[in-house]
Amino acid sequence: MKGTQRVNDFVVKFANVNGSGSASANGLFARAILRMGVPVAARNIFPSNIQGLPTWYEVRVIEAGWRGRRGGVDLMVAMNPQTWDKDIAEIEQGGYLLYDSTKPMPASRFRSDLTVLGVPLTELSNTLEGTIPRERQLLKNVIYLGAISALLGFEASVVEDLIAKQFKGKDKLIKLNMRAVELGHDYAAKNLSGKCHLKVVRDNKVGERIFISGNDAAALGAVYGGATVCAWYPITPSTSLAEAFTKHCKKFRVDPVTRENKFAILQAEDEIAAIGMVLGANWNGARAFTATSGPGISLMQEFFGLAYYAEIPAVVFDIQRGGPSTGMPTRTQQSDILLAAYASHGDTKQVLIFPKGPNEAFEFGALAFDLAERLQTPVFVMMDLDIGMNDWLVEPLKWDDARKYDRGKVMTAEELDADKPFARYLDVDGDAIPWRTIPGTHATKGTFFTRGSSHDAYARYSEAGKDYTDVMQRLLRKFETAKTMVPGPVRHDAKAATRWGAIYFGSTSVAMDEASAKLEADGLMVDTLRLRAFPFSDEVVDFINAHDQVFVIEQNRDAQMLKLLVNECGIDPARFISLLHYDGAPITARFITSEIAERMSMTRKEAAE
Repeated sequence: MKGTQRVNDFVVKFANVNGSGSASANGLFARAILRMGVPVAARNIFPSNIQGLPTWYEVRVIEAGWRGRRGGVDLMVAMNPQTWDKDIAEIEQGGYLLYDSTKPMPASRFRSDLTVLGVPLTELSNTLEGTIPRERQLLKNVIYLGAISALLGFEASVVEDLIAKQFKGKDKLIKLNMRAVELGHDYAAKNLSGKCHLKVVRDNKVGERIFISGNDAAALGAVYGGATVCAWYPITPSTSLAEAFTKHCKKFRVDPVTRENKFAILQAEDEIAAIGMVLGANWNGARAFTATSGPGISLMQEFFGLAYYAEIPAVVFDIQRGGPSTGMPTRTQQSDILLAAYASHGDTKQVLIFPKGPNEAFEFGALAFDLAERLQTPVFVMMDLDIGMNDWLVEPLKWDDARKYDRGKVMTAEELDADKPFARYLDVDGDAIPWRTIPGTHATKGTFFTRGSSHDAYARYSEAGKDYTDVMQRLLRKFETAKTMVPGPVRHDAKAATRWGAIYFGSTSVAMDEASAKLEADGLMVDTLRLRAFPFSDEVVDFINAHDQVFVIEQNRDAQMLKLLVNECGIDPARFISLLHYDGAPITARFITSEIAERMSMTRKEAAE
């Protein structure tokens, strides 16, 4: 059977063992393709232990520029005996299997509809002189990189340049890795020539785009948004955001003359302490944030209630993962939606914003600090592991140097001296947002007592029912005001009029963009709406009411976004069709396309009957 023939449009998946040193070589593979001007969408799927369990790295070579997972594999590099059967089953018919053929394997272990590409990796690594067993284990990964470069038609100089850059200043390592690449390349060129019909051909489709993770972009957004304080506790998958913020602060937040740090980064003893520090810093006038995940959000609940009720700004980056409990720490989900939307006991409604990828992680990462201070409330930036920890190929991050920070309603010393009336929780402008002062603004005026217990409009302790309900009703009105400030939804109408709609958000967006194009090409018209924030604007309600049936696509088990829409918008649940994907791997365009097409077909058949 002749293998699949594709140019600049296929999926390669590396099946390795965690701790085997494969990440470096696999990442080199993705960057090599980018260097040849061909876009890639890369996903790292790894276990939560340090060493020994299976790990996968999937690279979608896609000239068209789609950034989501496609589903299926065209070339599997099978390096893990534990997952062999599962990995083989994932290869598309007519696909290719590359494996270590040092030890012969029975024909029963292979599929007859695949092209088998055996490379004796262990045998080849043993020819590398002056190496110890651990080094040879690591270099097997580089040898298969060399073999793949020959099979797919890489330009040799691309791989050589990347190795020279990666090991700059370490001549021995450069020479050793170059030799390993050469071994793999020469073996494949001599023994496997013409057997693989997947090819990478130089193009110019990458342009000025950059390869960056959402956590790195969000951390840079926090710097540009004026953050000077980060209090955090390590938790996957948010740790790299705090680490990136530290890196960026050392570049942008150090006084050029005195070399003094103009930032404070505190690794707290736990998540509860971290959010307490964040609220204290914001109350004192700094822009502060924490980065965490679902378990941390659970632990911080009481402090979220304090911030909501005492009206203290704060920014929380929630990099969502699989739950509940410890769950799947290194798998992606969108499963903290309800937890964050109503965070804390009692009646609360929190502001959430949903970036679609690194660009919006940067943009919203900065915007969140303006929103938090305008609204005097916590703002949750709802990302997930797929956005946060994977590198995405995106347009360069953009910033307007003329932009000014919006600190909201902060009364100045001059205003206080002019006897401008001040009451900390009084709505004087009709938007339900009161004026505040920052500690130290004035020696004698503008003071107030911040408390989590019930209070009146003047921040005085009160258990009078009317005082309590007045404050709570004003907080509801403030949430209505928030609708006019948060990012609005993005709507795309199909080429032809349709009564079908689809709502989605966050990392689902890249798969949905591709699925929409495929559905339209197949003659299935679906209008789409990408949610970018909660509270929902009137546009969301209008979109739903304009369609008979609306798909809500999300990555959790319990249809959390759908429930939030029903609860907040007063929509009949029968109008919604829930599409759920929550196995921990990023959702694919194939899944969305097939599910929507099937549901539309079923509905039409039922209507015909």
